Amino acid sequence: MLVVVVLLVTVLMRVAIITAVAYLLLPRGSPCPHCGADMAAVRNRLFDRLLPVLQRRWCLECGWNGIVRRIRPAPSHHAARRPLIPS
Repeated sequence: MLVVVVLLVTVLMRVAIITAVAYLLLPRGSPCPHCGADMAAVRNRLFDRLLPVLQRRWCLECGWNGIVRRIRPAPSHHAARRPLIPS
């Protein structure tokens, strides 16, 4: 039984490592990895709900389409200007 558990853990660790490396290899954001132009987002409800950290994009300039990592929006400047001590 112990051998089965050890083998199962090693397989799960392999899957986790491969998933992390594949995620880090994906291009990030809206610039096209080939030509650098801004890409248009391709909306798919099922894909967006299953994998919210990834996004489908299509380049209008060179025609490249693929999956990219979704970027986080920058914090607004209004939140940084709030006073630290409540009045």
